[in-house]
Amino acid sequence: MLIKNVRGFSPIYGSNCFFAENASLIGDVVLGDEVSVWYQAVIRGDVNAIRIGNRVNIQDGVVIHGTYESAAIKIGNNVSVGHNAIVHGCTIHDNVLIGMGSIVMDHCVVGSNSIIAAGAVVPPNTVVPEGSVYAG
Repeated sequence: MLIKNVRGFSPIYGSNCFFAENASLIGDVVLGDEVSVWYQAVIRGDVNAIRIGNRVNIQDGVVIHGTYESAAIKIGNNVSVGHNAIVHGCTIHDNVLIGMGSIVMDHCVVGSNSIIAAGAVVPPNTVVPEGSVYAG
């Protein structure tokens, strides 16, 4: 696993985490307990902070990245981010499934207990209400 310091920030992670050999944690990244980061996933806190809660599953090929001087990433507890999804500059609340290949863009907020369907694109500034299924 690549753990890289950027701008004086080093990733921090909790207990009982799993990191695949070629996953990357870069910069201002804080992960809770029982987080899994799978093969070729990149969590890149080079331009803004990334905060990820407990029991989060980040599957193969996922990219999580903030927006320069604008939008940090906040991901709650019990979240699963599916294969090859992109989560960029947004807030994901608790108990959310981000489907495979989906893209959640800058300044979005995904409410608790929601599902973002596989392949969905959530445009900038979208608010997905709690308990919703978002597809499209």
